[in-house]
Amino acid sequence: MAIARLTGGPLDGQVIPLENESDDTLIMPYSEGQLVYRRDGGLENTGDADGPTQAVFTYFEETEEINREANERDD
Repeated sequence: MAIARLTGGPLDGQVIPLENESDDTLIMPYSEGQLVYRRDGGLENTGDADGPTQAVFTYFEETEEINREANERDD
């Protein structure tokens, strides 16, 4: 099993199972929209004795403004 390590954005530091090791983009549901994370580099720990295979994904964008209600109150 491979894992994805998420960096940046609201899910910074999270580790999730990576279903398809060849994915370059992860789209995660979040609040009213989605978060987009993109692969940053190749696979790590691909040997038999060095732990689970992992890939780092870096925050790229959100599809909806994450904190919309707080911004509406500021107007």
